[in-house]
Amino acid sequence: MSVTIERQGDTVIAQVSGRVDGTNAAEFQDELIPVTDGSSQSVILDLGELSYISSAGLRVILLIARALRAKEATFTICSPTESIREIFEISGFSQIIPIHNSQAEAVAALEG
Repeated sequence: MSVTIERQGDTVIAQVSGRVDGTNAAEFQDELIPVTDGSSQSVILDLGELSYISSAGLRVILLIARALRAKEATFTICSPTESIREIFEISGFSQIIPIHNSQAEAVAALEG
């Protein structure tokens, strides 16, 4: 699992690749904490390279979503593979966090 974070103005884009499961969920959370501590008003979590996520990884995403909501920051997910999107739909996360098909679509949605 790796997380790459880039800034585009007031938006932070965190790209996740590999697998997120019980063995690395704490590391995943540690990688994303700076996103919630910053001054960014918009955060995009790009899951285009994510091959697997367990309930431990979902829990981290929920914690990040709640932290950003408390700051009144916008949080969205983009580019999930079909299997990852299915996990988000089955778990109900797609009802809580907006999911976009591409990073460009997510950026456009955030810009209004």
